[in-house]
Amino acid sequence: MRVVAIIPARYASTRFPGKPLADIAGKSMIQRVYERIAKAGCVDEIWVATDDPRILQHVESWHGKAVMTSSHHQTGTERCAEALGQLRLTPDIVLNVQGDEPFIRREHLQTLIACFEDQEVMIASLMKPVQDMQELHNPHLPKVVTDQQMNAMYFSRQPVPFVRDQPQDQWLATHRFYKHIGMYAFRPHILHELVKLAATPLEKAEKLEQLRWLEHGYRIRMGVTDIDQFSIDTPEDLQRCLQLLDQLEDRES
Repeated sequence: MRVVAIIPARYASTRFPGKPLADIAGKSMIQRVYERIAKAGCVDEIWVATDDPRILQHVESWHGKAVMTSSHHQTGTERCAEALGQLRLTPDIVLNVQGDEPFIRREHLQTLIACFEDQEVMIASLMKPVQDMQELHNPHLPKVVTDQQMNAMYFSRQPVPFVRDQPQDQWLATHRFYKHIGMYAFRPHILHELVKLAATPLEKAEKLEQLRWLEHGYRIRMGVTDIDQFSIDTPEDLQRCLQLLDQLEDRES
């Protein structure tokens, strides 16, 4: 299977303007994401899809591949679809890797790609077992429930399912909960279909784009990982990022 990774990277951000260019121990965030994907060895081609010439020029300065896309996109999915069309790429699988996740692991990518060994899979994403009550009740960490074929049934910012007849402090002992890790992979024609879909009530209620796909009848195959992921959403996250970077480099050395 030929796999292309697209990293959507916009400059404007309410909480962290210029985030893709933020310095992390001598390299920009976007360069670290790009290099982590390349190091994984399971992707044939990598592109950064951006809306800002500063990001484009920065990526090209270290010989990365980048393409300019519209500044009007509402989601990274839309940006990926435009880039795929512009570049006229024809892979078997398209990975949408967020540009603010500099600790992406080979195992994440391999698990996503492996989902497509089933020819019926059109969209894939990742989930990880919830470790503690803080994660379970954190609305910034969406939870997911699946059917017996590992297809997502629902995503929510609330803990799902509700464990009846058990006190909440016993929920993790009586049921395995999963949090969603927001990486996606698509068959190319499905990606182009998804960006044409109208917004849906559940998506608007939860502010979770993937619910739009479920409401329109698409299936999302969930791969399971035990390896966590850390996104950088604010300047304050950078300090924690540096600590994680040291730990990661020690573990992989």
